[in-house]
Amino acid sequence: MTDLQDRIESLVAQSKEPSGVDRGTAGDAVADLVQALNAGEVRAATPADDGTWHANEWVKEGILLGFRIGRTVDYSGDRFPFYDKNTFPVKPLRKADNVRLVPGGSAIRTGAYVAPGVVCMPPMYVNVGAYVDAETMIDSHALVGSCAQIGKRVHLSASAQVGGVLEPVHATPVIVEDDVFVGGNAGLYEGCIVRAGAVLAAGVTLTSSTRLYDLAEETVHTASDDEPLVVPENAVVVPGSRSVDSAFGEEHGLSLSTPVIVKYRDADTDAATVLEDALR
Repeated sequence: MTDLQDRIESLVAQSKEPSGVDRGTAGDAVADLVQALNAGEVRAATPADDGTWHANEWVKEGILLGFRIGRTVDYSGDRFPFYDKNTFPVKPLRKADNVRLVPGGSAIRTGAYVAPGVVCMPPMYVNVGAYVDAETMIDSHALVGSCAQIGKRVHLSASAQVGGVLEPVHATPVIVEDDVFVGGNAGLYEGCIVRAGAVLAAGVTLTSSTRLYDLAEETVHTASDDEPLVVPENAVVVPGSRSVDSAFGEEHGLSLSTPVIVKYRDADTDAATVLEDALR
């Protein structure tokens, strides 16, 4: 993909010049990028051998270039009006792709990879640049944001929100590794990483400013300027609260919501979070 990367980076540099970029040449490059993203041949972020994740800036820059050069066109059907950029229409799926897209208002934008065995319950949405690996379930009202990376056998429960992080281009998007269970109404934002096997209970919210309190290990996990918030492997996280220690907070009995690791995954947790094969 070195040639495609070189083309995208050159076009992005040209687009910043007063003369701008040739739309035809840029359109061809964006189309090739979208095709590679659809096939899972390139990704907005990739893991290294040591488990760290790195954003592929040129991929994200190419997606942004596609928005910049795209024209708004009419994608309306018989009853519902839809207008979007011609560079990012709905993803073309075929029966041979072995993705279950259940009828009822769901959409997958082109430029997103959805692996064989994925189940999409209505209504749900997968945005451009996202990567959803094999045998994952995306439940009703769940969102996979632009450039979010979702592993194998993940369960995104009803109304789970996985923010993407398309901008800034150097920022790692939200990462959910293999065998993670994300409960209903949970929210993952601002580039947090959920390691393999973790379980997030319903209503857990994680951001770059979240403090994650670990009761089992008696430590606190936080993000830094260089590293996102990381949920440890096999951690079981539930919504919690912590007291406000100012005089005013103590006077009024105030507390702030915060996620808490109550234990690490065991056989009981596995039984409670298993995704039945019959549902696939």
